Amino acid sequence: MELRPFRNNDLPLVVDVWRSQAAQRGLMQPMSVALLDQMVLSKPMFDRQGLIVAAEGRQAAGFAHAGFGPSDDGATLSTAIGATCVLMVRPSESHSSLAGDLLARSEDYLRSRGAARLLAGAARPVEPFYLGLYGGSQLSGLLDSDFTALRVAADRGYEVAARTHVLQTDLRKFRPPVERRIVQLRRRTVVEALADPPSRTWWEACTFGGFDRVRFELKSRDAGPPLASLVTWDMQPLATTWGVHAVGLVDLEVAAAERRHGLASLLLAETFSYLQRQGITLIEVQVQATDEVSRALFAKFGFLEVDQAVRLEKAAGP
Repeated sequence: MELRPFRNNDLPLVVDVWRSQAAQRGLMQPMSVALLDQMVLSKPMFDRQGLIVAAEGRQAAGFAHAGFGPSDDGATLSTAIGATCVLMVRPSESHSSLAGDLLARSEDYLRSRGAARLLAGAARPVEPFYLGLYGGSQLSGLLDSDFTALRVAADRGYEVAARTHVLQTDLRKFRPPVERRIVQLRRRTVVEALADPPSRTWWEACTFGGFDRVRFELKSRDAGPPLASLVTWDMQPLATTWGVHAVGLVDLEVAAAERRHGLASLLLAETFSYLQRQGITLIEVQVQATDEVSRALFAKFGFLEVDQAVRLEKAAGP
């Protein structure tokens, strides 16, 4: 078995390994050559040296794909933190040493580029690849269902840095709240839906720019800057695996001076009504396990936990 950097004619082999994986909520299937080429290999930060293929002749038994995150301003690539974004082996190899060997080679690549810290699984903002193909509404590390990658990461000394709850709600059951506070707020505010908002940074353009997005802004009727905002994005092609039209919700923000006044609830209610009219049937959001306020907010709107993800880290070492 040869572990080597990706070659152009390896693409069908990598796709075949992907398609061999057991069904998971957070794994897009069936993968295709065209889709992987479009959503991964065509990224400007793709480096074939970081895609390690375990091959024997014209057969592949697994692969690991390493990459990096953005600089602080999102204008360039930073190699300070590296992630093994995806680690896959064929089911027949799940109990062999191959997954561990692939992860070790991925780590070697990341160290060679200057990484001081390593992640097992892509986690925002270190999410160069696989959004829309793995994880869900955002990349938050390894899913609890990714048994092989979790086991191998633990064996190689990765430790839990954060845990994320993956929440979903069936939008067909949504009914706008009639709370008095929400009704009062609605009279003095307006929500604007901005389709395909311009990317704020180079990194956002590289990672989110290719998806259909809508930015919702809650503003005072007396004008002024947004009081609160959020972004939704069409979770294709991952949502095709679920057989529904789903969007992911990210970047919910409320101006510091306006918090705890019900603005987040109003913005979510108006956003969900808009999406319902567009035929969206499912919404997913991811919330840090320690963020009890956000978890309670989404629970009020009928969100239920469907999965968890774990952010695993370690120092790069020698």
